[in-house]
Amino acid sequence: MNEIAKDTWIAMYRKMFLSRTVEEELIELYRAGIKGLYHLSIGQEAVAVGVCTALNRDDYIFSTHRGKGHYIAKGGDLKALMAEFFEKQTGCNRGKGGPMHIIDLAAGMLGANGIVGSSIPLACGSALSAQLRKTGQVTVAFFGDGAVNCGHFHESLNLAALWKLPVLFVCENNLFQVSVPVSRHCSIRDLYRRADSYGIPGIWVDGMDVGAVYEAARKAVERARRGEGPTLLECRTYRFRGHSEADPTRGRTYRTEQEIASWEERCPIKKARENLRKNSWVTEGELKEMEAQCQRELSEALAFAEKSPSIPGEWALKDVFTPSQEVQR
Repeated sequence: MNEIAKDTWIAMYRKMFLSRTVEEELIELYRAGIKGLYHLSIGQEAVAVGVCTALNRDDYIFSTHRGKGHYIAKGGDLKALMAEFFEKQTGCNRGKGGPMHIIDLAAGMLGANGIVGSSIPLACGSALSAQLRKTGQVTVAFFGDGAVNCGHFHESLNLAALWKLPVLFVCENNLFQVSVPVSRHCSIRDLYRRADSYGIPGIWVDGMDVGAVYEAARKAVERARRGEGPTLLECRTYRFRGHSEADPTRGRTYRTEQEIASWEERCPIKKARENLRKNSWVTEGELKEMEAQCQRELSEALAFAEKSPSIPGEWALKDVFTPSQEVQR
C-alpha cells in the first residue's frame, strides 16, 4: 500500500487511534453508569476510516447503531458527540438521541439509528438528491452483515443500479449478526456476490487493512462521481468487544478465545502503526505525540460535556412533529 501518500497514511492512523481512544473511554463510562446502550466498533476502525478518507467533506454518510467510529472518521465534532452521551443541550442531537442517534450535518454525517439496514434506503434518497441537483456528491451507507437479508437491502440495490445513483454500499461483515454467524444466516458467505443480481460491482476487501479499504473505496467513489452507479463493498472485519457493552463476556458464549485472539493479532491500528514505522514516515516520538494529542482532544471533549447544561424537562416537547403541524420548536 506504499502508493498511498504518506500524509494520507498518517491521517488514517490518527483517526483510527482517536476512535479507539474514545471507545475505550466509553467502556469505562458505561461501567460507571452512563446512560444508554453502547455498541462499539473496536477492531473495526479500518472500515470507517478507510471509506471516509476516500470521501470529500461535503459527501454524505449514513450510519448504524455502531456509529461512533463513522462519526469520528467523517470529522464529526467530538465535543458535541461526548455531550450527547451525557444528555447535554450541546450534544450533536441536543442530548436527546443518545449513543445510537448521532448526527453532524456539517461533516456530512446524516445520522445513525438502531433499525437494521435503515441506512441503505436513506442513502439512496440522499444520492438521488445529489444526482438531481448535479452536485457530484456521493453518499455511503454503512451496515452490517445481518442487513443483507433485509428486504430494503435488495430493493435499494435494485433501485440504485437502475437509476445509477452515486452511492456506495459498505457492508461491515464482522461475521456475526449479534451472536449468529454468517454461515447460519446467509445462504452464501461471500456477501459481495449479491451485487451480481443487480448488475453492479461487488468487491471483497480485508476490513482489517485500512490501506486496502481506502483504495477499494476510492475507486468505488470515483466510479460513482463519474455517473456509473453504485458499488457493493464487503469489508470483512471483526469486533473485539461483544455485540454491546451489555454483554460482559465480550461474545465468549458464541466465540472461542482462540478466535478472538487470532483477530486481535490482526488489529488494524497495530498494522497501520507498523506500516508508518517500516516506511520511516514517523518516529516513535512523533507517534507518541500524535497519540497524546488524541487523548488531549478526548479530555477536552469530556470537560466540555461535563460543563454543558443538562436538558430541561420542557425539552420533551421540543423538536416533536405531528403529520399536520410542528408541536413546538
